[in-house]
Amino acid sequence: MKRVYLFCSAGMSTSMLASKMQTVANEHNLPIEVEAFPDGKIGQIIDEKHPDVILLGPQVKYRYGEIVEKFGSKGIPIQVIDQTDYGMMNGEKVLKSAIKLLKAAK
Repeated sequence: MKRVYLFCSAGMSTSMLASKMQTVANEHNLPIEVEAFPDGKIGQIIDEKHPDVILLGPQVKYRYGEIVEKFGSKGIPIQVIDQTDYGMMNGEKVLKSAIKLLKAAK
């Protein structure tokens, strides 16, 4: 089971996108777990749940550099979700992006 975790300010809006991504993953029988969390818990979530991919909501993209600097050495791909895909809540496209990151990280 691969873990794709989304982070935003409060984990509220990304939870809707995570739900859509999980639906697409389930429809295609992909062994992927998608969840959303507030960005303030990113360190705790990395330590406790060991995500395979971290996606940041566009509203917290200003933290990208800081998060990569702090957690990039753990080998977890980190990416900001495309603003348009996020706005459209395009779960399929964001999931495909996460899968590309997983494959690139191998």
